[in-house]
Amino acid sequence: QPVSEEFQNGEGFGYIVAFRPNGTRGWKEKMVTSSDASKFIYRDESVPPLTPFEVKVGVYNNKGDGPFSPIVVICSAEGEPTAAPVDVKATSLSVSEILVAWKHSKESLGRPQGFEIGYWKDMEQEEAAEKVKTEGNESSVLLTGLEGNTLYHLTVRAYNAAGYGPPSTAVRAATKKSPPSQAPSNIMWIQDGSHVSLGWEPVRPLANESDVMGYKVLFRQEGQSNSQVIETQKTSAVVLLPDVGVYIIEVCAVSEGGDGTTSPQIRVPSFS
Repeated sequence: QPVSEEFQNGEGFGYIVAFRPNGTRGWKEKMVTSSDASKFIYRDESVPPLTPFEVKVGVYNNKGDGPFSPIVVICSAEGEPTAAPVDVKATSLSVSEILVAWKHSKESLGRPQGFEIGYWKDMEQEEAAEKVKTEGNESSVLLTGLEGNTLYHLTVRAYNAAGYGPPSTAVRAATKKSPPSQAPSNIMWIQDGSHVSLGWEPVRPLANESDVMGYKVLFRQEGQSNSQVIETQKTSAVVLLPDVGVYIIEVCAVSEGGDGTTSPQIRVPSFS
């Protein structure tokens, strides 16, 4: 903290910043000529990160030198991370999502404040990479909003206040193909009391769409927003309508890339 004017005792007031690596002899001194100064920055690229220094600050004016403060020990700032994350894995989850996971190398000198994930399409240059940052000790991130049926390259690097560490070796992952655009067609249904038997023609995906893994039958009472779901690998299903009222029934295909287009709605009255 600066010395107030009443204690400067004359013209030409300034500060003497003295410092030395911890455990050494001989002080290096720097003059700070502004009486209002409250900090001094010493730069030396040869000083390793987190090196402890003994520091004291003295005062002077035109009459001579004044006293020094008590000695305190401070450390030089840490360096940027020096090792790349290891064991980086990228897993495609859907048509637009890839999960990236990694481990932080214990050999890195600079402690990471977080990680930066860079990703770019197969036909693009790495310089065009999109970037996502995490904070803290996160070891995975879910990338969203990606293009379907697209191969991505991905790297991970640690960062802290001093800068960025080296990137990991690039890994690759391809997003899933888009879900089928065709809806189940020619839906037929037969009602027997509260049971409705459904049947439909199979969905044939296009070449750039995901294979059909099964179907979902969604049904809800008219006026309600939440649907109940029956999953099946067949092109038929039996639905139980538990309450009196009109039910809305829809069918869609299920694929790796997600759910496909839903069929036109069927309105079925229930008298149970």
